[in-house]
Amino acid sequence: MSTTNPHLLPATTHSYLSLAAESLQEAITARDVPTRYACAHVAALRATAALLAARARPAPRRGRQKNAWVLLAEIAPELSEWARFFAAGAGKRAAAEAGSTRAVTEREADDLVRDSDRFLAVVESALGLVPHAGLDQRLSGQSGVA
Repeated sequence: MSTTNPHLLPATTHSYLSLAAESLQEAITARDVPTRYACAHVAALRATAALLAARARPAPRRGRQKNAWVLLAEIAPELSEWARFFAAGAGKRAAAEAGSTRAVTEREADDLVRDSDRFLAVVESALGLVPHAGLDQRLSGQSGVA
């Protein structure tokens, strides 16, 4: 995976990473399933925006406008599988954002939170940054004493 000098990253990249972390935190703390799923998906979208802000170069427009997941696969082919995965969940996110309580299950929402957390760490690494402490690390570091 190619990396970038983190000191040369545009401010927009850092801003999107911060927004991704906020969306992820919102997903983690959301009580209702549709909100948890939608926030987790938005976190991945914002992480993608961070990578695109760092790597994409403007090109003359030709044909249809491409969505973030298509651009991610083009700009970072090593993340194509992630792009396909999140693109497949876009319809469910839209339904969840529209208030559908049947759009996603609790398991799907929880899985997406974990996947978005991992994806954010992958993007941070791709940008040459030290990845955040992921959910798995944070949960394993907690003791059973409250």
